[in-house]
Amino acid sequence: MQGTPPMSKLTIAAEPYDMPIDFATTALLIIDMQRDFLEPGGFGASLGNDVSLLHPSIAPCQRLLQAARAAGMFVLHTREGHRPDLSDAPPAKLERGHPILNIGSQGAMGRILICGEPGQDIIPALYPQTGEPVIDKPGKGAFFATDLQCILQNRGIRSLIVCGVTTEVCVHTTVREANDRGYRCIVPGDCCASYFPEFHDVALRMIKAQGGIFGWVSDSERIIAALSA
Repeated sequence: MQGTPPMSKLTIAAEPYDMPIDFATTALLIIDMQRDFLEPGGFGASLGNDVSLLHPSIAPCQRLLQAARAAGMFVLHTREGHRPDLSDAPPAKLERGHPILNIGSQGAMGRILICGEPGQDIIPALYPQTGEPVIDKPGKGAFFATDLQCILQNRGIRSLIVCGVTTEVCVHTTVREANDRGYRCIVPGDCCASYFPEFHDVALRMIKAQGGIFGWVSDSERIIAALSA
């Protein structure tokens, strides 16, 4: 079919065992690398988190993103956020967090986690290019209440390289959702991060446990090496 990339069946060094992959049916999915989570004054900081703990994931994500673009891989981005009237935000979610600076409150980068506000947007270092879909999601998982499944099916995607923040929350939820929908997921650990390093480590162990119950774990260097091959 015209426009379909050539088949490129390779193997990525990973745990619990190497992952055979066809890059022609693989997408890079970058989860919630937003200013509200990674910069001072955003939602993450309002919860009392040290946002600098997420920064080590930026450079590996940049390198992997550049390699994926160079290889012609399908790339998608997600942003967690809500409608300005908060009609898609469950009361149980709005009740949690900082007693003053919660979702919808005015923060240093506009209203916190509200679609269209500066803080809800993706950081400049990983900003989407033209043609890379951006999925705005009201929940933790990228499949819930979004058109992600439709987009992936229309492109014939069967495998996902999942990066982003935070490892144990939105990344983990998305990998679990994808696994239940039949997608093969590989998570480069250095392209993910958490406000709680111990949660990051355990989340990666959970993905690859029991023979890869949710998927595979690797790193940006090994995935880029496979792409370069």
